[in-house]
Amino acid sequence: MIVAGFGFRADATVDSLRDAYHAVSDGFEVTRLATLDDKAHAPAFAGLTRELGLAYTPVLTEHAASMQTITQSQYSKAARATGSVAEATALVAAGPGARLIKTRVVSRDGMATCALARSTFERGHS
Repeated sequence: MIVAGFGFRADATVDSLRDAYHAVSDGFEVTRLATLDDKAHAPAFAGLTRELGLAYTPVLTEHAASMQTITQSQYSKAARATGSVAEATALVAAGPGARLIKTRVVSRDGMATCALARSTFERGHS
């Protein structure tokens, strides 16, 4: 399973999320989306899930904060206690032992980030 995790500002649009998603997902078959639980019903995220036809996992902030991320954004650390919401939510939603396969990418408008994590259930794949 490959999970696309998202972090985004309150005024991000579907276009913002789509831009970040396409920048990071090229060549990968994403099977699930994830974001923080308080963002999961945001109109932009809901719109993207419908557009892509993918299920999503809402991630608790405290679970995201417990993840080690490659990216260390000072803004994200101050706001959400994690270096990257996108990386952390992808890792949490992909399950125990998941590994990051694409670090966060920022949308061109700077409003959204997306990262990919792979579940350990697919160990034979690169």
